[in-house]
Amino acid sequence: MDIAITGASGLIGTALSASLTSQGHRPIALVRRAAKAGADEIQWDPAGGTIDAASLEGIDAVVHLAGAGIGDKRWTDDRKKVIRDSRTEGTSLLATALAGLSTKPSVFVSGSGIGYYGSQGDSVLTEADPAGTGFLADVCVEWEAATAPASDAGIRTALARTSVVMSDQGGTLKKQLLLFKLGLGGRFGPGTQWLSWISLTDEVRALEFMITNDIAGPVNLCAPNPVTNLEFTKALGSVLKRPTLVPVPLFGPKLLFGSELVEQLILASQKGMPSVLTKAGFTFEDPELEPALHRILKK
Repeated sequence: MDIAITGASGLIGTALSASLTSQGHRPIALVRRAAKAGADEIQWDPAGGTIDAASLEGIDAVVHLAGAGIGDKRWTDDRKKVIRDSRTEGTSLLATALAGLSTKPSVFVSGSGIGYYGSQGDSVLTEADPAGTGFLADVCVEWEAATAPASDAGIRTALARTSVVMSDQGGTLKKQLLLFKLGLGGRFGPGTQWLSWISLTDEVRALEFMITNDIAGPVNLCAPNPVTNLEFTKALGSVLKRPTLVPVPLFGPKLLFGSELVEQLILASQKGMPSVLTKAGFTFEDPELEPALHRILKK
């Protein structure tokens, strides 16, 4: 299959491209610079509203992963606009282009996030649950809505509500490793908030599953066994053989990133369940956190 991928150079996109290549598929990266001659690349400019639509003709599938980092910087008004626009404008541009093709792809897998649900305490969250409140939830709602031109044109459209991806190559886990290795890791806040997570291996496998199986609409990409922040802290400490007794003071993250980001990324409680994947027959290689951390960190 020829599979176009946005965000192909990111953590998930890089792993997905490598996996698809190993299976004999042809990943084609959408890039913002000029496409290199002879390379499997297609040029697009989400901010400028341009895309080389002709090069998408005959593509079998599209996986859309592009978007500005959510937890990289303080959420100023300008940064919020970047986060929102990088998702909604890019998705709308791509979905509209796909809808206008003579030979449309069979499937459009578009990224979203578990932040769609907002913070919901101990409630179990499936794809049937409504959107929550807050900046991230609002962004996810608009992000998903931007896929409408593709689905309206008859393209099977699946929305990948990705949870926290566990990898030592990037993301949340990599950011925390040094702190934990120094013996300074601990729970954030009460530690009772739920964390929905998925290994990078299962994230890639789930995206591939969504391409090849008749799945449409929202799909929670999370392991079937969410953990509390305290359970995550203990598991990572155990794998690294480091103490995790002292809670991490929140004044530091709040000073650096602002209270809103901390409340919605660190203290939010999301107990997601992968109901759609499970019902469709998907099996997880990493269903439990601590064994997953052992494999990821090779401990």
